[in-house]
Amino acid sequence: MLIFGHNHEILKKIFQSVYWNFSEIKTKKIFLTFDDGPNPDVTAKVLDILDKYNAKATFFCLGENVEKYPELFYKIKEKNHSLGNHTYSHINGWFTKNKKYFKDIDRANFLIKSNLFRPPYGKITPAQIKTLKRQFKIVLWDVMSMDWNNNISKEKCLKNVFRHTRNGSIIVFHDTLKAQEKLFYLLPLVLEKYSNLGFDFVSIK
Repeated sequence: MLIFGHNHEILKKIFQSVYWNFSEIKTKKIFLTFDDGPNPDVTAKVLDILDKYNAKATFFCLGENVEKYPELFYKIKEKNHSLGNHTYSHINGWFTKNKKYFKDIDRANFLIKSNLFRPPYGKITPAQIKTLKRQFKIVLWDVMSMDWNNNISKEKCLKNVFRHTRNGSIIVFHDTLKAQEKLFYLLPLVLEKYSNLGFDFVSIK
């Protein structure tokens, strides 16, 4: 997963046609997003946690996982969360020819049928953006939870989320086996803190 670090603001200026956050929103809203699912051991638990806080989120799904677990995909949909395209096979836009990249995205969208797209690793070229923005709202983020990173403690991940989250922030989590330990530590604490501060958790449309 690409971490933007100090170059974040520079990249935001270069890639102005993608969504990094919704900071222009006046009411108190946060946008939780989950990448790389659905996963039968993780996603269902995420849905239960979200239900406890009456929170809605956006799930950027891999087409290959939707194909494997269609019942879980439809459960996300039935609970009125938003769904987004995260490619079929978690393909890297920087190192893939456009024809192959777009074909992979189309294969995923045959299953997902969404106007939302998030590039795996956050890696996408200006030429790919130019083509994809005709069909999709391309969604990146301004807060990365780092739940996937085994080299960072869950406590540091939480501090990172709390430090960077603002009104309109798009926060990235992962509903995957690799991330689940940190995810199930972080998610309830994030929901609790910002619910108590009067924020609503809403999906991206």
